[in-house]
Amino acid sequence: MKKLFLKTILYTILILLALEGVIRAFHLTKDYPVRYIDEFNVEKWKPNQEGFSVTGIRRQNFSEYRINSSGYNSYREFLPSKDKTEMALVGDSFIEGFHQHYYNSIGKKIENSFDEAIEVYEYGYAGYDLADQLHLMNKYKKDFDLIDYVIIGLDFKSDLTRSEYKIIQDRMHLETPLYKSIRKIKLIVYAQNSGVFDPVLNLIYKISSLFKEKQSNKFIEEKTKEDIEKTHLTYMENFKSLVKKYGYDKKRFVLLLDSNITPQIFLKYLNENNYEYIDFYSTLNTSTAPTTLIYDKHWNNHSRDLIASAIANYYRERLD
Repeated sequence: MKKLFLKTILYTILILLALEGVIRAFHLTKDYPVRYIDEFNVEKWKPNQEGFSVTGIRRQNFSEYRINSSGYNSYREFLPSKDKTEMALVGDSFIEGFHQHYYNSIGKKIENSFDEAIEVYEYGYAGYDLADQLHLMNKYKKDFDLIDYVIIGLDFKSDLTRSEYKIIQDRMHLETPLYKSIRKIKLIVYAQNSGVFDPVLNLIYKISSLFKEKQSNKFIEEKTKEDIEKTHLTYMENFKSLVKKYGYDKKRFVLLLDSNITPQIFLKYLNENNYEYIDFYSTLNTSTAPTTLIYDKHWNNHSRDLIASAIANYYRERLD
């Protein structure tokens, strides 16, 4: 009985090690780059990392990322100067581009459309909102003052919920020693992404919810039109506060947005106050081919081609 027990433990360990080896060899799950807070209190990826971003248990999407010395996913280093023409793309995960090979990013597509006469720097980081973006640009003002064109991604609903920058601790909790140790075991990451732990986690959630006061359905109401309008006005005030606090160069800065999900009252404010923006709604909406990935709403390669073309065409018209 003792031998059977020992053999069972041994074989179990060997099987787990073999599975770990297979997952690593075939890149069946994603690598997690390390994030950190730099000396300017800017949250970004730790410089000089490489890895693979994988979505789905069957590698539904597989791409390589490369974090440069500035802490952002890009095939080039950010070295702005007065002697070159540069463009910066500042935004969240859509600009970060972990769903695309780093050497085939939106920035690279824009460079190709200009025959590499322009360098494009992609300051993309998952979760960035306008407060993150303007704080970054303010702290690295010396670099951004040298960049000729700056595109700022803006999603009205998610990017204007606060009026000033503060470190989001929930994201940084992912860099605790415990989380780092767990992420190093690819088998655990693969099992988690496959939903193996979901029943246990759901059970824990149900048990914990028993000790919390249940909210009656009568207090759950849909937002009224007045509530939505009030929220829109709050977000607009947040926009004004952020611009006032961190600065905004209307001559060089251009917003990148989807007018279909941006309130008309905000678009009117932008137009009346000379804020330039690139509206990519019609560009994507008129496409006959899918513009998002199958498993989430991030742009696919075709959509990134369209976005890059929209940005390039906008600047060609301005230069002309």
